Amino acid sequence: MINPKLPYIWYGGDYNPEQWDKEVWKEDVRLFKLAHINIATVNVFSWALLQPSEDTYDFSMLDEIIDNLWKNGIYICLATSTASQPHWMSVKYPEILPVDINGDKRVHGGRVNFCPNSKIYRYFSGKLVEKLAERYANHPAVLVWHIANEYGTYCYCDNCAKRFRDWLKRKYGTLEELNKRWYTTFWSQTIYDWNEITAPTLRSVMFQHWWTGKLSTVAQGMVLDYYRFMSEIILECYLNEYNIIKKYNPNIPITTNLMGTFKPLNYFEWAKHMDVVSWDSYPYLTDDYISIAFRHSLMRGLKQGEPFMLMEQTPSQTNWQPYCYIKRPKVMRLQSYQAVAQGADTVMFFQLRQSRGGPEKFHGAVISHAGHENTRVFQEVKQLGEELKNLGDILLGGKVKSQTAVIFDWENWWALENSQGPSTAINYVGGVESYFRALFENLMGVDVIGIEDNLEKYKVVVAPLLYMIRKETAEKIKEYVKKGGIFITTTLSGLVDENDLVYLGGYPAPLRDLLGIWVEEFDALPPEMKNEIQITDEFKKEFSKEAYECNLVFDVIHFEKDTAKAIGVYTKDYYKGQPVITVNKYGDGYAYYVGSFASHEFLKDLIKYISKAHHIEPLFKDVPYGVEITQRVKNNKVFTFVLNHTEEAKRINIGNRKKDLISGKIYEGEIEIPPREVLILEE
Repeated sequence: MINPKLPYIWYGGDYNPEQWDKEVWKEDVRLFKLAHINIATVNVFSWALLQPSEDTYDFSMLDEIIDNLWKNGIYICLATSTASQPHWMSVKYPEILPVDINGDKRVHGGRVNFCPNSKIYRYFSGKLVEKLAERYANHPAVLVWHIANEYGTYCYCDNCAKRFRDWLKRKYGTLEELNKRWYTTFWSQTIYDWNEITAPTLRSVMFQHWWTGKLSTVAQGMVLDYYRFMSEIILECYLNEYNIIKKYNPNIPITTNLMGTFKPLNYFEWAKHMDVVSWDSYPYLTDDYISIAFRHSLMRGLKQGEPFMLMEQTPSQTNWQPYCYIKRPKVMRLQSYQAVAQGADTVMFFQLRQSRGGPEKFHGAVISHAGHENTRVFQEVKQLGEELKNLGDILLGGKVKSQTAVIFDWENWWALENSQGPSTAINYVGGVESYFRALFENLMGVDVIGIEDNLEKYKVVVAPLLYMIRKETAEKIKEYVKKGGIFITTTLSGLVDENDLVYLGGYPAPLRDLLGIWVEEFDALPPEMKNEIQITDEFKKEFSKEAYECNLVFDVIHFEKDTAKAIGVYTKDYYKGQPVITVNKYGDGYAYYVGSFASHEFLKDLIKYISKAHHIEPLFKDVPYGVEITQRVKNNKVFTFVLNHTEEAKRINIGNRKKDLISGKIYEGEIEIPPREVLILEE
């Protein structure tokens, strides 16, 4: 439970009453009560109102906002406002402003528009947070602190370059070691003085690729370190505020809102310093339910399966997407329950009342521009609020039941996509998601975990595109398999170390003995040029087809152990007949290798084969595509979520007699799930 003061699924969202006359506040409270809203996130972007000048602070309006909500039974998620400094601060102290990757100095405007290394920014943000904590840390309404908002702006100013040099000195000690790790003998890039190191901008080592237009670099080691540095330095801004708040009340949880698969920040490192993970979920029209589940699972995995906060979602439209589509009837409710099924203990929106002006004026809200309860969206919000209130605390703190895991690693993402070669079509997130999807559709129960996480509790662990691997990680994986674990990895895995230097001796060097193979070379072709995976005779009866498509990258694989076998071979090109899918027994476990980008059809069948071969039972059987089955476990009691994401009724067999917690109805055996409907079944 995030905070036992409110033992319900938290229901509410971002509220900006400072944009409205106080008469509107009264109507807001009436509508909030009608919708069963129990928490409001306030003060997200109010710094200019709280501090109109350098020596002046004014908390009178915030006092009134908090007291008004609290006396009406609504709790507070209190933000610190530090994502957007006041105009006067940027004018008086221009060093606060960041330099972008073009090398251009920003001027005031927008949000998260500050240099994370600015001592002046940290001073003023810390001072503001100190005053907020002094005033509100023990207020009975405050359930959780929300630091800043959607961190992520990199800076390339001289101050950042100086701190980067200091960071490198601590990391490498000597220029000799740095030159070795960065491989600076290539293209005569040897560094003889620390002051020669600058920030990697488009004026130095970054460039737009002349053919693809993709952002690229001629200094992979340097840029990889700069990404690490920036993620760490921006985290310092968060911790500056976190540590101040904790002095005044260590018992109130603290978070900041993350953004799913957001590349600039290593969220696994960030989560170590967050009391609870929260994130903003804004799926696009073409994202299916498995893509959404993947991102929820990633956020859940940041803290090893602990429940998380759905901090933001839209009740209907998202203004910043290319096309501001409306969520169809019942979709908002369905996606809210999906978040709960995947481990969320909150359902929160951006925003509670729709703004009149600004860039987000056409972003959906609980209270729309119509201003009353007689809208489709409000009525759906009201219905969901009633249902969540009736659920009480029965699900709070429940863990998602998972037998399998997919590894997601930010540093590996950075390194793979910074590499020039082998293919500009490679997308790390998409590659990881493809294996998550295969596990998910096979109803295996799947977590998304970090490279440092414990593997022992999972029956199957998949590490797609594990391009960059440390030797200690390779040893951990080997130990897991040796003890009976099932491991799957793919093409472009085990190629380089933590500095993006290739392991010599044949790919994937740190995993060769585990996999029982070595890769001589890999052929990268345009996406439309495909090959086929021909299933070998020994395994034919285990697969639904004799051949499956593959594309993008084609490993030329050789066996180096008698224990390794080919599950599939290529059907054409000069490597026709050579292995593409392999399995190797290692200790008490097995290691599988997929040497190309295989079709979803193949991956789904491969997981089905592995589950059968290794006696891993799915959560349910014979569930049609479009129906999601997820289980949360609390006090040894299993709650089964059944979500029909389609526009058609679907039939499944739920087995023994079960009660739906939402409707109170009893179900047994084969049942029909109406379109976009949800069941939470308790045995």
